[in-house]
Amino acid sequence: MRPTSVTLAVMVTAAILAPASARAQANTASAAERTQVILASFSKSKHVVKERRGIRVEKYKDVRSTPAARANPADYSGRYAVDDFGFVVNLRVDANGNLTGDGYEPMGGDTGVRKTFRLADGRIEGALLTATQIYPDGTRQRFEGVFMNRTSTDSPTDKGTTEFGLGVIGRTITIDGLTMNKFFYRKRD
Repeated sequence: MRPTSVTLAVMVTAAILAPASARAQANTASAAERTQVILASFSKSKHVVKERRGIRVEKYKDVRSTPAARANPADYSGRYAVDDFGFVVNLRVDANGNLTGDGYEPMGGDTGVRKTFRLADGRIEGALLTATQIYPDGTRQRFEGVFMNRTSTDSPTDKGTTEFGLGVIGRTITIDGLTMNKFFYRKRD
């Protein structure tokens, strides 16, 4: 029996679409995995009890980060800042999750001198943001982060405080003697 042209068209379409759907599933899985890795780097828990000469000192700190996925990615648009260190990023996101933006960061560890950049090739998948930072001299760097809610508690019975923002990981920067490779940008508007 000879296949008809309709049967051949269906077979060719299935062969073309199968790899595309497999790639989409792999990208979704890797975006979910990457989201969890970044969230874990912004979570911590510490509980220390010291007793000396009858005096008990207890220190407790728990920070939990959870993804803040929005139904409409355009809701992520706005200004985000790491106030203490002079990092700012302005995001413009469309309903499909495509983004552009610009911002500045301290140059060479000096919070008084700013280095500007723009964001290109930006995309949001779930709560994961990926883009390329492009500096005026043409230098490019990966920009990756997760939109999250961070809840910080100071005791086991504390309900804590929750903040929304963008947790960004990347290159290591030394500012005022502190070496860091992750920054929590709080939404400012």
